[in-house]
Amino acid sequence: MQIIDRGSGPPLVVIPTLHGRWEYVLPAVDALSAFFRVLTFSLCDEPSSGAHYDPRRGLDSYVDQVQAVLEEKRLRRAVICGISFGGLIAARFAATHPESTVALVLVSTPASGMRLRRRHQLYLRAPWILGPLLLAESPWRLRPEVQLALPDAEERRRFSRTMLKTLVVRPVSPARMAARARLLTQADIRPDCERITAPSLIVTGEPGCDYVVPVSGSSEYARLIPKAHSVILERTGHLGSITRPEAFAEIIRAFVATDGRVRWPDAAA
Repeated sequence: MQIIDRGSGPPLVVIPTLHGRWEYVLPAVDALSAFFRVLTFSLCDEPSSGAHYDPRRGLDSYVDQVQAVLEEKRLRRAVICGISFGGLIAARFAATHPESTVALVLVSTPASGMRLRRRHQLYLRAPWILGPLLLAESPWRLRPEVQLALPDAEERRRFSRTMLKTLVVRPVSPARMAARARLLTQADIRPDCERITAPSLIVTGEPGCDYVVPVSGSSEYARLIPKAHSVILERTGHLGSITRPEAFAEIIRAFVATDGRVRWPDAAA
């Protein structure tokens, strides 16, 4: 299995987004590696992951992958951080592997059983035809958020060039994204949330600025997970982990450093 291992310090696993490839969260990985030993990977249904995917197990196949990463690196426990779709995996992992979860971070995670917009429901029916159209509309749909996070025009152009290069060099699969989107609508992780015992942090963008996942749905995890804390990453919506990665990483660093419930006994083998 391909595992990206960067930085030093307390171990932190980053579970990527609906895109499936770890490269799409690279700015967050780089920023977090200033404070943590960051482990990340492409989701196991991606051919580049080098991992096994069992479609019959659905979300649990990804959960198995997270545990395999810890075992491969001989780590007993880590902070588990899921971004967007990855948050569903992270929550399921924390519920089923409490002994391996030092703390849980959910970032702009879709609500359990989230209902997709009508155009996205149509996309699921013919992803290879409609998927490129969905990707093509993204820059315009996300433009208000990017302008808010990156007020400097040159900085916005640099960010756009980086994302475009990633899309060209590391293309995504509309079919695999559609399959994950179906899981997103079908998975009910509310019972899992009630079982989570790890210190938990819910990170969202500002209300009204997330043009992908409603902040109200992401914020619901603060109620569902016992004693979870929530924080708003200002001047962002859904993309805060990559448009303002340093501020994002500082939020997680402060949470791990100051939450008195975070314990690191036997973190490494």
